[in-house]
Amino acid sequence: MPETEFSATGVRIERWARSLTRAGQVIVKDGRLALLTSYGREIDSAPVAAVSAGRPWFAGGGAAVARFNGTRYRLTMGQRNHGPDTAGPTRKFLETLHSAGGRMI
Repeated sequence: MPETEFSATGVRIERWARSLTRAGQVIVKDGRLALLTSYGREIDSAPVAAVSAGRPWFAGGGAAVARFNGTRYRLTMGQRNHGPDTAGPTRKFLETLHSAGGRMI
């Protein structure tokens, strides 16, 4: 089975009330999910099987929530895209996690 991969840049990564970066990266590669700052420094990473993710009911279509390593992160993707498909990167992220063995919440 080929490795499932996903990469998004310009992602706002928050640990609830605290913004960690406004232009970070989310990478799914070789069975791991990594959250990186805009400078490429790792914020957190974990095996995809240990990650649970989904869409928060209170946010727009471009947001996702990911829980791993005991921490809950809010990821906002596609905020620069104000067109009709701002949820596109988020949808692809969730589909990639699901197909790689992550849990949906």
